[in-house]
Amino acid sequence: MATMQQQIAASKAYGSREKGKVPAYLEQEVLSWSKEKIILKMYDLFLVSLKRNDVAKMSRVLVELMAALNFDYEETATRLYRLYEYVQRCIFQRKFEEAQHIVSELRASWAKAYNLD
Repeated sequence: MATMQQQIAASKAYGSREKGKVPAYLEQEVLSWSKEKIILKMYDLFLVSLKRNDVAKMSRVLVELMAALNFDYEETATRLYRLYEYVQRCIFQRKFEEAQHIVSELRASWAKAYNLD
């Protein structure tokens, strides 16, 4: 059974199944991802959206990343939340290079920490 995070990741990465945009094999691939890989792929989606100047999609990715934070670890989650808020302000102010730098660094750190790259 797919978790809610996996279902969201599948729809964000490949479109919604109802519209016929997600091939079954891609949906199964996404549903097999770990939580760590989903976060990594969300960073990837942000960076691809940034290259396309798709502010709406970048914002949706940031909202999903914020929603995924675990506030049982209050200090870390709060700092990441504030960083995501700052990145969101950057994209609305069209400071794409700064947003790209921050998200690229977060992605690299995440990949290194979990040996996913």
